Amino acid sequence: MKFTKMQGCGNDYIYVNGFREHIPEGEKPELVRRLSDRHFGIGSDGMIFINPSDEADFEMEMYNADGTRAEMCGNGIRCVGKYVYDNGLTDSDYISVISAGKVKHLELMTEKEPGQPDMRGSVKKVRVNMGSPILKPDLIPVEAAGDRVVDEPLLVGEKEYRMTCVSMGNPHAVVFARDVAGMKLEQIGPAFENHVRFPKRTNTEFVEVLDRKTCFMRVWERGSGETLACGTGCCAVAVACVLNDLTGPEVTVKVLGGELLIEWDREANLVYMTGPAVTVFEGEV
Repeated sequence: MKFTKMQGCGNDYIYVNGFREHIPEGEKPELVRRLSDRHFGIGSDGMIFINPSDEADFEMEMYNADGTRAEMCGNGIRCVGKYVYDNGLTDSDYISVISAGKVKHLELMTEKEPGQPDMRGSVKKVRVNMGSPILKPDLIPVEAAGDRVVDEPLLVGEKEYRMTCVSMGNPHAVVFARDVAGMKLEQIGPAFENHVRFPKRTNTEFVEVLDRKTCFMRVWERGSGETLACGTGCCAVAVACVLNDLTGPEVTVKVLGGELLIEWDREANLVYMTGPAVTVFEGEV
């Protein structure tokens, strides 16, 4: 099986061309666990199969590092856009990608490097229409009363945190805090992920607001642990910042692996994410 290792802000996945490689469905979870292992495998936050689709230009079939299916990955979908363009699967700068039944629209930003013979260049950045944020608790899902979870208390262990919950196709609990860089996510992350109030587990973003246009985020992703970035998490953070009146609707979210520009168009109720997509290496297993 041939593969391509790609990353967006350090959020790295193994990409497999599902047009060419045909892996039986039952074998994928174990394959993902084995290849995602950073000591005995290729090493990644998970695995993404790029497949044909009747409902969009391409399908993104995504798995977490522990072999569980995931609905959406913002950094992952940007790399899908780069993969299909750079490998000649599309000639268009605008494509659609479906993941877990939801279609996203991507704008591919290309650039020609010095000495590059291909006049099309290659994709450097991707702007994704991530759709509308989901705030209704039972659709996120999170166990809560009312129609939104904004700055609501959550007891984790013996400490009370304040969370704002958003789904961008997958569940997020955003926690605003101080000294986020010094937090011990390996200790508290699993307790958030598996908290009884999250029926499908959750991704948790720990956020420090720097000013009205900038914040710093660390993330604990369900099924993967702490990662260097999370695209849907950055989108959820931007929405949570606005809901708590901490920033404006355009926010630069700094993560351990770089930064993403997130825009929440309140009138259209659409979230846009712009960030890099990078090919690390190709190989065969």
